[in-house]
Amino acid sequence: MSYCLNPRCPKPQNTNDERFCLTCGSKLLLKERYRAIKPIGQGGFGRTFLAVDEDKPSKPHCVIKQFYPQAQGTSTVQKAVELFNQEAMRLDELGEHPQIPDLLAYFTQEDRQYLVQEFIDGYNLAQELLQSGTFSETQIRHLLYDLLPVLQFCHAHYVIHRDIKPENIIRRRGIPGRSTAIAQGNPGNLVLVDFGASKVATNENLNKTGTSIGSPEYVAPEQIRGKALFASDIYSLGVTCIHLLTGKSPFDLHDIHNDTWIWRQFLVSPLNQELAAILDSMLQTIPARRYQTVDEVLQDLNQWQPGHQPGNKPGKKTINPAPITNNNQPRNSSQIDTELNEIKTMFLSGGKSANISNNSNSSNPTPSQSKIDEELEEMRSKFLGNN
Repeated sequence: MSYCLNPRCPKPQNTNDERFCLTCGSKLLLKERYRAIKPIGQGGFGRTFLAVDEDKPSKPHCVIKQFYPQAQGTSTVQKAVELFNQEAMRLDELGEHPQIPDLLAYFTQEDRQYLVQEFIDGYNLAQELLQSGTFSETQIRHLLYDLLPVLQFCHAHYVIHRDIKPENIIRRRGIPGRSTAIAQGNPGNLVLVDFGASKVATNENLNKTGTSIGSPEYVAPEQIRGKALFASDIYSLGVTCIHLLTGKSPFDLHDIHNDTWIWRQFLVSPLNQELAAILDSMLQTIPARRYQTVDEVLQDLNQWQPGHQPGNKPGKKTINPAPITNNNQPRNSSQIDTELNEIKTMFLSGGKSANISNNSNSSNPTPSQSKIDEELEEMRSKFLGNN
């Protein structure tokens, strides 16, 4: 079986392994070795095919990307050419990492550009979400531990991916079932693909406004303005996580009127407050308030312990209700008072519990106590629906 790569061929399927298309006469082998089998994707600027490398005895699968712009306008096509060349350069630089596809070839044939890369046999996380349902806390934690080192590698090579989303994260086949795989960790199981939108970060272009690239649901605010940062990839990975946790579109998880993430309202299963706080820090819309490097995220993940508040700046305390579950589940006044008392105990030295009610018996509280009492009372009123 061969598939003709001539875009104008009326009958591209060939049922044999000939060297030339039986319909249009075009060559069926690229560089005399890569044979397309079937199309697996098409966009405005090109087509993607599953192929085999006939130069090797095992004839392993590979992926052929054909640059074939259908958009009109010189500037649009020029940008498409730039992105296609850019993907080849990024894969050539980063393909040594086992969780990034390797570049096998990059060439021009019959006035069309081609990129051949390693085939990752698996399914992307969007497909996994559709087939297996929302992710659990454990699955998200392992996802972060698996993907953050890949981002760390990219950023160390001054590359910003700029299009991190479930569709661009592939889980390899040939491993234990999802629940077993996650339980065992399986490092290196996830592969980051599609570097067509990636960008080399230099001191010069980080301060320069460029073209806004990426998927709107997952892209960081500064990236929309054409100023992608390393922290922009961290933001997109955070959005990916909350989408996998809730199954909801990221657009539905953000209140644009108040510029507030409301993803916790849609949680399907309980989530540890430390992990939720890490995700919140990844999702900060103001870049300066967000994790700046992958190292910072990994540090908080590795220091995950009771009472640790990840992502906070020195001297800054953040009070979060614990444990975090679907906020639509009703809780009575007694339960809320108990939980808030536990939170207050965690933040006051000496571990002494204190009354949260308006009739607190504490005399001459310290400024920190007063601030905590004020914040906890606001939380109590919010949970109980008081004004």
